[in-house]
Amino acid sequence: MAKTRKRKASAGDVATNRQASYRYNLLERFEAGIVLTGTEVKSLREGKAQLKDAYAMVRDGEVWLMGVYIPPYGPASRENHDPERPRKLLLHRGEIERLEARTHERGLTLVPTRLYFSGPRSRAKVEIALAKGKDLYDKRQSIRTRDMARDVQRELREVGR
Repeated sequence: MAKTRKRKASAGDVATNRQASYRYNLLERFEAGIVLTGTEVKSLREGKAQLKDAYAMVRDGEVWLMGVYIPPYGPASRENHDPERPRKLLLHRGEIERLEARTHERGLTLVPTRLYFSGPRSRAKVEIALAKGKDLYDKRQSIRTRDMARDVQRELREVGR
C-alpha cells in the first residue's frame, strides 16, 4: 500500500486552501493583514480554520474576506465571535484600487490561499490570489499532468531500489 503524504505546510500556517489551485488559475498573490477579535486569534492559535469556500471582495474601497470559518473558542463561552462573519483585510490603497479594477474589468476573483501568522510580533495574515476560474477541460488537464508526474516519481523510486 502506498504511503499518503500530507502537503507540507510552512511554519506558522493555520489553514491552506488546497482546492484553490484546482478550481482556479492563480495569477497574482497578495499578503494582507486581517482584522480579528481576541477569541478568533485564540482559536487560530489552536490551528483551527477553514478556507475551502472562502472568497474576498472589494466593497466601498475596502477588501472583505467572506466565508472563512473560524470555530468558536471553547473557554470563552458567552463572549465568542460569529464563526463566519465578514472580516476586513488590510491592504495599501494602491493595491485595493488595482484589485478592484482587475476584478471588475476582467471578471477575476479574489481567493484566499493561506491563513498564517507572520513576523516577530506574530500577526495574523492571509494570502489572497487574483484568480480566473478554470474550465472543466483545464481541470481534467491538471489531473492528467498531476497523475503523470506521480507515475514518473513512482518509476524513479522503483529504479532507485
